[in-house]
Amino acid sequence: MKKGVIFLVVALLSTSLVPAANAATTKTIISFNVESTPNAGESLVTFYGQIKPAAKGNVSIESFDGDVWKVTPLKTTASASGAWQIKTVATAIKAQGKYRAKVVVGKKKATSKTADFIVDNSKTFADTNALFITPETSKLTGGRIQGADISRWQHPNDQPIDFKQMFDAGMRFVLIKGSDAQEKADIETMKWLIGDRNAAQAAGLYTGMYHFAYMPNSTDEAYVIRDAKAQAQKVIWRLASLGGYNERDLPIALDLENNCVKKSSSGVCIKTLPRSLVTLWAETWLSTVEEKTGRKPFLYSYAQFLEMAMERSETLRQYPLWLAHYGINPADPIAKPGQREKIGCFVHSWSTANCASQWQIWQYSSCGIGKKYGVPSSRLDLNAFRGTPEVFLSLIKGKWQPEAVDLMPINEATSINLISVAATDTNKPVIINVEVFRSIGTPVVTGTVVFRPLDPKIKVKKQTPERSASGRWELKLEGLPAGITEGTLNYVDISKTHADNLLPLSINLMQGPELPAPTPTPKPTATKKPTDSCAKQIKH
Repeated sequence: MKKGVIFLVVALLSTSLVPAANAATTKTIISFNVESTPNAGESLVTFYGQIKPAAKGNVSIESFDGDVWKVTPLKTTASASGAWQIKTVATAIKAQGKYRAKVVVGKKKATSKTADFIVDNSKTFADTNALFITPETSKLTGGRIQGADISRWQHPNDQPIDFKQMFDAGMRFVLIKGSDAQEKADIETMKWLIGDRNAAQAAGLYTGMYHFAYMPNSTDEAYVIRDAKAQAQKVIWRLASLGGYNERDLPIALDLENNCVKKSSSGVCIKTLPRSLVTLWAETWLSTVEEKTGRKPFLYSYAQFLEMAMERSETLRQYPLWLAHYGINPADPIAKPGQREKIGCFVHSWSTANCASQWQIWQYSSCGIGKKYGVPSSRLDLNAFRGTPEVFLSLIKGKWQPEAVDLMPINEATSINLISVAATDTNKPVIINVEVFRSIGTPVVTGTVVFRPLDPKIKVKKQTPERSASGRWELKLEGLPAGITEGTLNYVDISKTHADNLLPLSINLMQGPELPAPTPTPKPTATKKPTDSCAKQIKH
């Protein structure tokens, strides 16, 4: 007996990420998923997957009629990352089918595993109000749309998130960490971004992307502006690599919660950026991203930081605020996040006359129950949206489709400028200050620096590259021997956005005097009482 074939009305999307090297001898593989995507009105179906090794390819969907595989009208072009996505409307109310994806990459062809699919009419809602707010979440959030935000920390031991369970538990949007100013954290972020975004959207969630910012160690306004534009360029490239905004993308957010620019060896902040320059940096970043993408980005922070680390600014006030404030129940009809607990007001760019804050999204807890929402980690950040479903949907108006010039470059030429080298004796670390520029003269936005001795027998005991600003590092070397060490100062970028580069560098160290060995003094250690960071937070 032949199974009913689902008739589909076609709507196509494609996504992309940083291109990877294409090995001609490597076998092409295409992954394939098909999901019923929750929707108001009609049943929506999403096909999605990824080509590996990452490459652009022509993807088509085939259906099985019980005897043979037949080509459907569903086609798209995968991006350079190999990621692809096709959204369609299922016109059949009750039907099931068997599908697979085929891809052509140059002269190579590949076929995915098959997937059985049954239209899930429970994912179809009468209207947007029924879609966005369930009776349960209405009780939890005071009638507000509920959302979450995630990063690599929600993937312990590389476990995936079940976004279908997240939707079924009441979530309607998820904000995903998309980039980081620090190289190591940014690489870890890229590992999850594209898969989480595709799977979340297929499960019916609206997605956003946020950038975690670090301030530059400089009081020069021009330098601060340059750094803000460089970090903005990173997130613009990242969004472009995803294919730009689609109809399920919320605006980008700037995560600004740290004004420290210098730490001691023990990790204590010993220098912060002045309030006026933090404000200038934020204004520059936000306006740069808005100008390029056509949407106003969010700014994420908390009231104490907005008051103490930034100046009041009418420019900042024009951007929607994503406010973190824990310990207040969103179900309380008179809850006012951003207000002091006892007396007085927080005074910042989004303060209102009644001491409240003009927020758009409220992160009301960092202690959501992960397993409830399909998240492998024990904790999850919980958020509530201020406004009706119509206001929420207004945020996703306008698509930004990047042009070729907007995409992240591949092995873009670089130049290195050695600023200073401080080298005295073997008892003190060597301090190297260096900056690296793109071919157009602006700072590189990815990569790091490392010193490599020419003699393989010479080992550097410890190397610590500390980011001073975009494209600028203070590299600390410890454990070099006395005498002259010939080597190279290398700029390396494993993302291959910018081309690796190097400078010859000779380091001359005197033998330091022998230092007396410190005599350990035993000290009584007090037993710390365990603390529950969720004790005063909302947990559900």
